[in-house]
Amino acid sequence: MTALLEMPRPMPASRAVPAAALKLAVAARRALGEAEQARDPGERYAEAHLAALRAAAAILAAEARPDVDRSVRRGRPTSVWTLLLRVAPELTEWATFFAAGADKRVAAQAGMRGAVTVREADDLVRDAGLFLELVGGRLGLPAARQAALPLGIARVYPAHGETRRRSTTASR
Repeated sequence: MTALLEMPRPMPASRAVPAAALKLAVAARRALGEAEQARDPGERYAEAHLAALRAAAAILAAEARPDVDRSVRRGRPTSVWTLLLRVAPELTEWATFFAAGADKRVAAQAGMRGAVTVREADDLVRDAGLFLELVGGRLGLPAARQAALPLGIARVYPAHGETRRRSTTASR
């Protein structure tokens, strides 16, 4: 999937990130940090999926226009992933990927043993981390600001934070 590595367009510099979008981005990073710390594969998978869900919601909070498609509100509830396809069609592969994992997340949250393997959980944590990086870029959050958000991702992507440098300095 080549589109997975393409950087989506950032928000225009003149537009500030709405508070709701920033709050969701913080919640997404916090959930990713929890996924990284969890030992149980089901919990890791569920938290990583929720992180991606919150990141997608951050894009919707920043970019969705309620007057664009009023028919969405008339029917049954629409998933974040379906709405993301309308707001950011260039993220179709990501939306499809995470939408496909929703049932597995529900099974993991319900505590169903064997719903998720260790490999699936680890892969989703990694993929959710990549997605959060793309979302941060799209929202125009500079890498330094992304690193300042509460999360455990600085261990995985040390270039985005000073966690590694501090620990190296402290050990001298």
